Amino acid sequence: MTSTLTLPLPDGRRLTAEIQLGRLHLAIDGVPLLSAICDPVEGGVALVPEGGRRGGRESGRDRPAPLSAEAAWAAACCLFSSNLGGDPARRLLVWRGIEPDPASLRSGLLLADGAGGALCRRDAFWQLPGPWLRSPGTGGFPVVARGDGSGLHRPPKPVGELYRRFDPALGLWISLRSLDIESDLERFNRWQNTPRVLEFWQEGGDLLKHRAYLEGLAEDPHVQTLIGCFDDEPFAYFEAYWAKEDRIAPFCAPGDHDRGIHMLVGENHHRGSHKVRSWLSALIHWLFLSDARTGRVVSEPRADNARMIGHMQSLGFLRERDFDFPHKRAALMLLDRRDFFDRCPGLSEPSAGPTTHDKFLHTKDSP
Repeated sequence: MTSTLTLPLPDGRRLTAEIQLGRLHLAIDGVPLLSAICDPVEGGVALVPEGGRRGGRESGRDRPAPLSAEAAWAAACCLFSSNLGGDPARRLLVWRGIEPDPASLRSGLLLADGAGGALCRRDAFWQLPGPWLRSPGTGGFPVVARGDGSGLHRPPKPVGELYRRFDPALGLWISLRSLDIESDLERFNRWQNTPRVLEFWQEGGDLLKHRAYLEGLAEDPHVQTLIGCFDDEPFAYFEAYWAKEDRIAPFCAPGDHDRGIHMLVGENHHRGSHKVRSWLSALIHWLFLSDARTGRVVSEPRADNARMIGHMQSLGFLRERDFDFPHKRAALMLLDRRDFFDRCPGLSEPSAGPTTHDKFLHTKDSP
């Protein structure tokens, strides 16, 4: 069997991988990058690069093969983004007989195993900003309390595209960008007045009301307004907030850098559990990548919104308890950073159910 994958990258390049007869071949834009022998091991696969594996006769021993950071990243991207080679539960790459690029060790992409090789863990790979994070993160912003005791000073809100990743299961780009009031106001107004959205958000009204609503959030340092897109088509509105300065704080004891989310899907043709899995995992992934100090993501959907609560639980959120806001009975939903990256739902697990988009991932019989 030959398994092949073509994966578009946010920078415009295309990463191609093929597994055939126990060998992995990688190329970027058609230029060969790596060939390696691959063997299954518990929890993953062992990889030994071809070329430069043996020393000369005078050495009598193996010579490690140089492994570039780009090749190590490309192998992890292919093998952790899909079920290439038939193992959707792959958590570990074991590199043998290599001389790793020091940059791979400094970043955490590779972890020295103490035996002349290195490990690449799935949970570590997806915590690296890689090409997915499209704006600088906030992890270096100092922890400084506000003088009025209302929480912490927060970094300036990023503008433009913030996150982009290709979902091979859907065959679509999922991206997040900051909301622009002038270009998004009419869309936001239409979405908020949709009966399905109005039932849970209760924010219907005219353009003037919604302009005032969005302008208020633009001035609020603890809330970032976002537009979600599939293949650059806007379909959803999100609010990401710093939980410590939010009204949810008394109910969940948030850490200094914990975040919270409000969500709505405005376009009916982008509804469905497979789409939710893709965009919700992307939203959470962006929050955790933006600041490595973010330990939890919280949310408080209406307690009777069983559909949304079910989607969140499928990605690992725990329904901690129900509580009363002045305007609604809410369910307190919590997702721990370690739990998310332990499973990587929507990142390494299929988003589209049993059938993967065959334009980008296919398996065929060898001639």
